[in-house]
Amino acid sequence: MPLSAFSHPYLCGLLGDEETARQFSAEAEIAAMLGFERALARAEAAAGLIPEAAAERIDAACGSFVPDMEALRVGTARDGVVVPELVRQLKAAVGADAGEHVHMGATSQDVIDTALMLRLQRVCALFVRRLGALDHLFQNLDGSFGSRALMGHTRMQAAIPITVADRIRAWREPLQRHRERLEAFSVEGFPVQFGGAAGTLDRLGDDGPAIRAAIATELGLVDAKQWQSQRDRLAEFGSLISLISGSLGKFGQDVALLAELGGEIELVGGGGSSAMAHKQNPVAAEVLVSLARFNAVQISGLHQSLVHEQERSGAAWTLEWLILPQMAVATGATLRIAAELVRNIRSFGRAIT
Repeated sequence: MPLSAFSHPYLCGLLGDEETARQFSAEAEIAAMLGFERALARAEAAAGLIPEAAAERIDAACGSFVPDMEALRVGTARDGVVVPELVRQLKAAVGADAGEHVHMGATSQDVIDTALMLRLQRVCALFVRRLGALDHLFQNLDGSFGSRALMGHTRMQAAIPITVADRIRAWREPLQRHRERLEAFSVEGFPVQFGGAAGTLDRLGDDGPAIRAAIATELGLVDAKQWQSQRDRLAEFGSLISLISGSLGKFGQDVALLAELGGEIELVGGGGSSAMAHKQNPVAAEVLVSLARFNAVQISGLHQSLVHEQERSGAAWTLEWLILPQMAVATGATLRIAAELVRNIRSFGRAIT
């Protein structure tokens, strides 16, 4: 049993999604954190809080900075977060004169949360695109087979005849709603995090809100007041992607049952059996069910991470790191697999005579 199936050398071929997983790599996170530090330095220089030359040095250093990953590992184990060691290394790379202006007025959570928002924003855009492509595939499937007959089932028993279009509609319409929800969420759901030590921007005084707004503009994030102990946006995003995987789990379950009954759906590209050469197992459909159930379990943990004590919680924050990336990769995998499954439907329903 692997530690994580999503990054396992061969199980990731079944359960993973490389495009989504890239956003949760150490390289992507460090690049996003450096993006925050660059934007912070530029905003503070524009406000006259640090020298322009220092901001230029920080900007240049961030562009070429290569961290000592082993030192980051040791520092994270010591400090609980990667930022203190990352900032120490970045200051050394910037140099003594300008280095003292790196990270001024910020705290570790500002860097980590803003970096997460940048990457989740990309994941959200990816999922919106994939949902649009999947909708188009379902539309084509409806055009090819929608008028055919299909036996409707209620409570796992044969009921009355329906059309293939009726079944496709039950798969397609929830995904259209999920896409609309994600598009709406993308407008206000990804804010910059910038609050300093306890969320009050104490070191920046009256300049704090303007600095925050400038960082948000440069990074393409929403300008919002400090939200370090308010984790509802992350729980909401997790809920949205769990809805996507859940709806695709319903699609997978229906296809698996149709394949079991035989005669009403023909699939190509199914999984082979090591013992029974004649079998074409509905692997993709089964995996959609597994990933839907996985995310359904994880969402309860993500809601547990809403419970932040006072102004910052190390425990609840760490729980997010354990859960949310896996939920996102699981959802990316469901969208990838569902598109493959639709393309592999060669025949659906029975011609009406």
